[in-house]
Amino acid sequence: MSTAADRGAGAAFRPCVLVPTYNNPATVRKVVERIRAYCDDVLVIDDGSGPEGRAAVEQLAHDGLAVVRHRGQNGGKGAAVKTGLHLARELGYSHALQVDADGQHDLDAIPRFLHAAEQQPQALVLARPEFAAGTPRGRRMAREITNFWVHIETFNLAIADAMIGFRVYPVAATLAARPRTDRMDFDIEVAVRLVWTGVPVLNLPISVRYLTADEGGVSHFRLFSDNARITWLHTRLVTEGIVRKLFGRNRFGPRLEAP
Repeated sequence: MSTAADRGAGAAFRPCVLVPTYNNPATVRKVVERIRAYCDDVLVIDDGSGPEGRAAVEQLAHDGLAVVRHRGQNGGKGAAVKTGLHLARELGYSHALQVDADGQHDLDAIPRFLHAAEQQPQALVLARPEFAAGTPRGRRMAREITNFWVHIETFNLAIADAMIGFRVYPVAATLAARPRTDRMDFDIEVAVRLVWTGVPVLNLPISVRYLTADEGGVSHFRLFSDNARITWLHTRLVTEGIVRKLFGRNRFGPRLEAP
């Protein structure tokens, strides 16, 4: 019986870059143009943006810069990523590099991440953030708390950072893991579930900085509602992880060393 870690191993490596966006008209085109310096296959998922954000995404399609899919209404980052993963599978891509549309990630890291995924096609390749000066302290503390719980949920230290939205998914294995969440808690849940199914994890460093409003930076993180969702997620994952371990249902993917 094959596991999620086996799915896609040995298949042709055909990556795309997946960009979920919700009201990022000031940054989404710049992000896509920079991505295309390294990868021509770009999928942009518009998660029910308003008129300005939708128009910016439509222009990308018109100019031939990306394959675009519009969601009828805003469902959350996780919902947009899942839509993108299904689209990637429909189009025959084996791997999808998720990149946020707000421009906070170092896109010069794209070749390094895609090369790592090609060398380890069964793996989930996660970014390990190296934050620039000025990163909000609250964001750092939230990450530390989440990563503490993730280590408990996975019974190992495979995941260095579960929250950053720069990562390469093996498409078939990720869809097979069946993540349930649709909003900011998605990044955490899908990483944990992939480890549970035996998918190994490779953590690579990446520079991250938060853009100011003047630079077009837009945060869709809602302090109370999203923290409540993440707290409830950890409650469920800790409980489920213990039950799965007791009944021998987890394979617990290992942490890989960078080549």
